[in-house]
Amino acid sequence: MPSKKKGRRVLLKRPGKFAYSFGAVATALSYQAFSTYIIFFYVDVVKLPAYLAAIAMLIYGIWNAINDPLAGYISDHTHSRWGRRIPYIALGAIPFGLVYWLLWMPPFTDFAQVTWLFIYFLGFICLFDLFYTFTVLNWASLFPEMFPSLKERADVNALRQSLGMVGLVLGIAIPPLIYSTLGWGWLGLIFGAIITVSLFIALSGSHEHIQYSRERQLGLWPSFKATLSNRSFLTFVFANLFVQYSFTLILATIPFFAKYILDEGASGTAAILAAAFLIAIPMLYVWDKLTVWFDPKKTFMAAMVFLAAALLPLFFVNSFGAALLAASFIGVGLAGFILIVDLLLADIIDEDEIRTGTRREGMYFGANAFITRFAIAMEAASMGFIFVSTGYNPYVFTQTVEFARGLRWLIAGLPIAALLLALLIIYFYPLSGKQLEQKNKRLKQLHVKKGTLDA
Repeated sequence: MPSKKKGRRVLLKRPGKFAYSFGAVATALSYQAFSTYIIFFYVDVVKLPAYLAAIAMLIYGIWNAINDPLAGYISDHTHSRWGRRIPYIALGAIPFGLVYWLLWMPPFTDFAQVTWLFIYFLGFICLFDLFYTFTVLNWASLFPEMFPSLKERADVNALRQSLGMVGLVLGIAIPPLIYSTLGWGWLGLIFGAIITVSLFIALSGSHEHIQYSRERQLGLWPSFKATLSNRSFLTFVFANLFVQYSFTLILATIPFFAKYILDEGASGTAAILAAAFLIAIPMLYVWDKLTVWFDPKKTFMAAMVFLAAALLPLFFVNSFGAALLAASFIGVGLAGFILIVDLLLADIIDEDEIRTGTRREGMYFGANAFITRFAIAMEAASMGFIFVSTGYNPYVFTQTVEFARGLRWLIAGLPIAALLLALLIIYFYPLSGKQLEQKNKRLKQLHVKKGTLDA
């Protein structure tokens, strides 16, 4: 009888885990469609000059420097009858979807309105990030708290990332099919609605421990100091920065690569992107097993090596079939990163709780977002430099030989260099082997003392 009751409790929890995990659809869809197509849309379609787009994205990166850690700090210090995280998700879901729609509906399309187009672009990418941060950061911050054990985290993260892959496929492979038939405005409207609905579904499966919301939090400066002096976090986050840079640069370059190297239209772009992410979905569970066998750090390093090797053929690929094959191997490596990043960050948050006595998911997710979002600014600077220096002209289809060569560096050369640098940094990450085992034992004792875990 006891085992049957235990089984029933697990079954009752599964719908809640699935509902909570559904937030990954909103996260992946909104961010990946934005990072992959926003420059292509504003530069190649709406004709915003490439240097102005690069300036706007650099300012956007500075806005992230202020927005993300402060949002995490505010979330950690929120005290309400509904908890620290849930109110922000509930209040931000609808405005997030609305802003996302308007982002793809610029009213300034004439050449004489370039200044107003720049202002509109800058304003709405900053609004996009504001609502993205306050909804997604708080949703993600619930993950380490709701699922404290390694088994739960592994199970739920596999589910989250599987749903996230659905969002990735929708956010990256589907847009060309929508904007080529219905237009970019419909893309924003459809995706904005999906974002809002997904966040409300996630709310239905979310809960918080009241004990953590009652804890006395660190002040602003001590909180920053404790976060930025954490060796585990610093090695993780700077490795993650270069991984995210390679990831966003590859995705942002694919539409240009498909158009100007492979001579493919919207459907070809969608097929290449779909090949990568459809392969990645089953590979999540392979990387999950490898993580359990070898630990997150070693598996993270293996994913970097695999992806760097998978990118090498893009220096030479000229045919659509070869590009699809290369994209499939790239999807295998991407699956490893997508699965492991949150597991590493959850371990870092646990270690910090042992040191400070309080859980500060908001600050850590905010600081991670603050640093890794500079990947977008790095991507914009890289693309802006290559586009300007190689003579890219959005008004002609046939580009220069130098531009074609530059595209290969954007999609392969620079990402490989970034991955090798990330591999060197993550080598010094300390939470592995015996040190990770000791952390888990001490954390269990602390949670029993706080009353959030049975002895």
